[in-house]
Amino acid sequence: MDGRGILQGLAVTLKHFIASYVDDFKRKNRYFSEEGVKYRSSPEVEGIFTIQYPEERRLLHENFRYIPFLVYDEGENGQQDIRCTACGICAKVCPAQCIWIVRAKDPNTGRPVSKPAEFYIDTFLCMNCGLCAEFCPFDAIIMDHDYEVAMYERADSVFDLKRLLKSAAYYQDIRPTQYAEKAAEREAKAKAKAARRGARK
Repeated sequence: MDGRGILQGLAVTLKHFIASYVDDFKRKNRYFSEEGVKYRSSPEVEGIFTIQYPEERRLLHENFRYIPFLVYDEGENGQQDIRCTACGICAKVCPAQCIWIVRAKDPNTGRPVSKPAEFYIDTFLCMNCGLCAEFCPFDAIIMDHDYEVAMYERADSVFDLKRLLKSAAYYQDIRPTQYAEKAAEREAKAKAKAARRGARK
Protein backbone atom coordinates (compact mmCIF):
# COMPACT_ATOMS: atom_id res chain seq x y z
CA MET A 1 0.00 0.00 0.00
CA ASP A 2 3.03 2.29 0.11
CA GLY A 3 3.39 2.47 -3.68
CA ARG A 4 6.43 0.22 -4.00
CA GLY A 5 4.64 -2.06 -6.51
CA ILE A 6 3.89 0.89 -8.77
CA LEU A 7 7.50 2.05 -8.60
CA GLN A 8 8.76 -1.45 -9.40
CA GLY A 9 6.48 -1.62 -12.43
CA LEU A 10 7.64 1.78 -13.64
CA ALA A 11 11.26 0.67 -13.13
CA VAL A 12 10.68 -2.28 -15.49
CA THR A 13 9.18 0.05 -18.10
CA LEU A 14 12.10 2.47 -17.76
CA LYS A 15 14.59 -0.39 -18.04
CA HIS A 16 13.08 -1.56 -21.34
CA PHE A 17 12.85 2.02 -22.60
CA ILE A 18 16.55 2.67 -21.97
CA ALA A 19 17.57 -0.78 -23.25
CA SER A 20 15.93 -0.09 -26.61
CA TYR A 21 18.14 2.98 -27.13
CA VAL A 22 21.26 1.12 -26.01
CA ASP A 23 20.44 -1.75 -28.34
CA ASP A 24 19.71 0.63 -31.20
CA PHE A 25 23.07 2.36 -30.65
CA LYS A 26 24.87 -1.01 -30.80
CA ARG A 27 23.16 -2.17 -33.99
CA LYS A 28 22.65 1.17 -35.79
CA ASN A 29 20.22 -0.53 -38.17
CA ARG A 30 17.42 -1.63 -35.90
CA TYR A 31 14.50 0.04 -37.68
CA PHE A 32 13.17 -0.04 -41.25
CA SER A 33 15.53 -2.77 -42.46
CA GLU A 34 15.15 -6.48 -43.12
CA GLU A 35 17.95 -7.22 -40.66
CA GLY A 36 16.30 -5.09 -38.00
CA VAL A 37 12.89 -6.75 -38.46
CA LYS A 38 14.52 -10.20 -38.29
CA TYR A 39 16.24 -9.21 -35.05
CA ARG A 40 13.10 -7.79 -33.46
CA SER A 41 11.22 -10.96 -34.43
CA SER A 42 13.80 -13.05 -32.56
CA PRO A 43 13.96 -13.92 -28.82
CA GLU A 44 17.28 -12.02 -28.46
CA VAL A 45 15.63 -8.62 -28.79
CA GLU A 46 16.10 -6.17 -25.93
CA GLY A 47 14.11 -3.12 -24.97
CA ILE A 48 11.02 -1.99 -26.86
CA PHE A 49 10.35 -4.46 -29.66
CA THR A 50 7.28 -2.97 -31.34
CA ILE A 51 7.48 -2.57 -35.10
CA GLN A 52 6.56 0.50 -37.16
CA TYR A 53 3.48 -0.99 -38.86
CA PRO A 54 2.56 -0.71 -41.74
CA GLU A 55 5.99 0.46 -42.93
CA GLU A 56 7.43 -2.62 -41.24
CA ARG A 57 5.87 -6.05 -40.96
CA ARG A 58 6.86 -8.78 -38.54
CA LEU A 59 8.37 -11.87 -40.14
CA LEU A 60 5.88 -14.72 -40.13
CA HIS A 61 6.81 -18.25 -39.17
CA GLU A 62 6.27 -20.84 -41.87
CA ASN A 63 3.54 -22.50 -39.80
CA PHE A 64 1.58 -19.26 -39.33
CA ARG A 65 -2.12 -19.89 -40.04
CA TYR A 66 -4.76 -17.59 -41.42
CA ILE A 67 -7.64 -17.90 -43.89
CA PRO A 68 -7.21 -21.07 -46.02
CA PHE A 69 -6.72 -20.92 -49.77
CA LEU A 70 -7.13 -23.45 -52.58
CA VAL A 71 -4.07 -24.58 -54.53
CA TYR A 72 -3.96 -24.89 -58.31
CA ASP A 73 -1.16 -26.18 -60.54
CA GLU A 74 -0.18 -24.42 -63.73
CA GLY A 75 -1.40 -26.57 -66.63
CA GLU A 76 -0.83 -26.28 -70.33
CA ASN A 77 -1.56 -22.89 -71.90
CA GLY A 78 -1.70 -21.32 -68.44
CA GLN A 79 -4.73 -23.38 -67.45
CA GLN A 80 -5.45 -23.65 -63.73
CA ASP A 81 -5.60 -27.29 -62.62
CA ILE A 82 -7.38 -27.11 -59.27
CA ARG A 83 -6.23 -29.80 -56.87
CA CYS A 84 -9.55 -29.83 -55.02
CA THR A 85 -11.80 -32.78 -55.94
CA ALA A 86 -14.84 -31.46 -54.02
CA CYS A 87 -14.73 -34.53 -51.75
CA GLY A 88 -16.07 -32.45 -48.86
CA ILE A 89 -13.69 -33.71 -46.16
CA CYS A 90 -12.63 -30.16 -45.24
CA ALA A 91 -16.27 -29.11 -44.79
CA LYS A 92 -16.99 -32.16 -42.61
CA VAL A 93 -14.04 -31.65 -40.22
CA CYS A 94 -14.48 -27.87 -39.94
CA PRO A 95 -15.60 -27.17 -36.34
CA ALA A 96 -17.09 -23.79 -37.30
CA GLN A 97 -18.89 -25.19 -40.38
CA CYS A 98 -17.69 -22.23 -42.43
CA ILE A 99 -16.94 -24.14 -45.67
CA TRP A 100 -19.54 -24.79 -48.40
CA ILE A 101 -18.78 -26.77 -51.54
CA VAL A 102 -20.88 -27.38 -54.66
CA ARG A 103 -19.54 -30.16 -56.87
CA ALA A 104 -19.36 -29.54 -60.62
CA LYS A 105 -21.39 -31.59 -63.09
CA ASP A 106 -20.62 -32.82 -66.56
CA PRO A 107 -22.56 -30.56 -68.96
CA ASN A 108 -23.33 -33.49 -71.28
CA THR A 109 -24.34 -36.24 -68.86
CA GLY A 110 -25.21 -34.25 -65.75
CA ARG A 111 -23.08 -36.57 -63.62
CA PRO A 112 -20.90 -35.14 -60.83
CA VAL A 113 -17.21 -34.61 -61.64
CA SER A 114 -14.25 -34.39 -59.27
CA LYS A 115 -13.88 -30.62 -59.07
CA PRO A 116 -15.73 -27.79 -57.35
CA ALA A 117 -18.19 -25.61 -59.23
CA GLU A 118 -18.47 -23.36 -56.17
CA PHE A 119 -16.39 -23.14 -53.02
CA TYR A 120 -17.06 -20.69 -50.18
CA ILE A 121 -15.37 -19.91 -46.87
CA ASP A 122 -16.98 -17.51 -44.39
CA THR A 123 -13.93 -15.76 -42.93
CA PHE A 124 -15.95 -14.31 -40.05
CA LEU A 125 -16.64 -17.85 -38.83
CA CYS A 126 -13.25 -19.37 -39.65
CA MET A 127 -11.13 -20.02 -36.53
CA ASN A 128 -7.88 -20.55 -38.49
CA CYS A 129 -7.50 -23.92 -36.76
CA GLY A 130 -6.00 -25.61 -39.83
CA LEU A 131 -8.04 -28.83 -39.60
CA CYS A 132 -9.23 -28.47 -43.19
CA ALA A 133 -5.64 -28.33 -44.46
CA GLU A 134 -4.54 -31.15 -42.15
CA PHE A 135 -7.23 -33.59 -43.32
CA CYS A 136 -7.18 -32.76 -47.05
CA PRO A 137 -5.78 -35.85 -48.85
CA PHE A 138 -4.79 -33.89 -51.96
CA ASP A 139 -2.93 -30.90 -50.41
CA ALA A 140 -5.57 -28.78 -52.09
CA ILE A 141 -6.33 -26.44 -49.18
CA ILE A 142 -3.52 -24.67 -47.31
CA MET A 143 -3.47 -22.10 -44.52
CA ASP A 144 -2.47 -18.69 -45.84
CA HIS A 145 -0.12 -16.02 -44.48
CA ASP A 146 -2.16 -13.05 -45.73
CA TYR A 147 -3.75 -11.54 -42.62
CA GLU A 148 -4.58 -8.11 -44.09
CA VAL A 149 -8.14 -8.84 -45.17
CA ALA A 150 -10.09 -5.98 -43.62
CA MET A 151 -13.43 -5.26 -45.29
CA TYR A 152 -16.35 -2.85 -45.08
CA GLU A 153 -19.28 -5.11 -45.95
CA ARG A 154 -20.39 -8.33 -44.24
CA ALA A 155 -20.94 -9.98 -47.63
CA ASP A 156 -17.25 -9.47 -48.50
CA SER A 157 -16.28 -11.83 -45.67
CA VAL A 158 -17.47 -14.82 -47.71
CA PHE A 159 -14.59 -15.75 -50.00
CA ASP A 160 -15.60 -17.49 -53.24
CA LEU A 161 -13.65 -19.88 -55.47
CA LYS A 162 -12.08 -17.09 -57.51
CA ARG A 163 -10.77 -15.31 -54.41
CA LEU A 164 -9.55 -18.51 -52.73
CA LEU A 165 -7.47 -19.81 -55.65
CA LYS A 166 -3.69 -19.34 -55.42
CA SER A 167 -0.90 -21.03 -57.33
CA ALA A 168 1.34 -23.86 -56.16
CA ALA A 169 4.27 -21.46 -56.62
CA TYR A 170 2.75 -19.19 -53.96
CA TYR A 171 2.28 -22.20 -51.69
CA GLN A 172 5.94 -23.14 -52.17
CA ASP A 173 7.01 -19.57 -51.45
CA ILE A 174 5.24 -19.24 -48.07
CA ARG A 175 5.70 -22.86 -46.88
CA PRO A 176 8.86 -24.24 -48.54
CA THR A 177 9.51 -27.00 -45.98
CA GLN A 178 5.95 -28.33 -46.02
CA TYR A 179 5.80 -28.08 -49.81
CA ALA A 180 9.00 -30.13 -50.21
CA GLU A 181 7.79 -32.78 -47.75
CA LYS A 182 4.41 -33.13 -49.47
CA ALA A 183 6.03 -33.24 -52.92
CA ALA A 184 8.35 -36.04 -51.74
CA GLU A 185 5.36 -37.96 -50.35
CA ARG A 186 3.45 -37.65 -53.63
CA GLU A 187 6.51 -38.78 -55.60
CA ALA A 188 7.00 -41.81 -53.32
CA LYS A 189 3.33 -42.78 -53.70
CA ALA A 190 3.55 -42.44 -57.49
CA LYS A 191 6.66 -44.67 -57.59
CA ALA A 192 5.00 -47.28 -55.36
CA LYS A 193 1.91 -47.26 -57.57
CA ALA A 194 4.02 -47.68 -60.72
CA ALA A 195 5.93 -50.55 -59.07
CA ARG A 196 2.65 -52.32 -58.22
CA ARG A 197 1.46 -51.97 -61.79
CA GLY A 198 4.76 -53.37 -63.06
CA ALA A 199 4.49 -56.36 -60.70
CA ARG A 200 1.00 -57.18 -62.00
CA LYS A 201 2.26 -57.31 -65.57
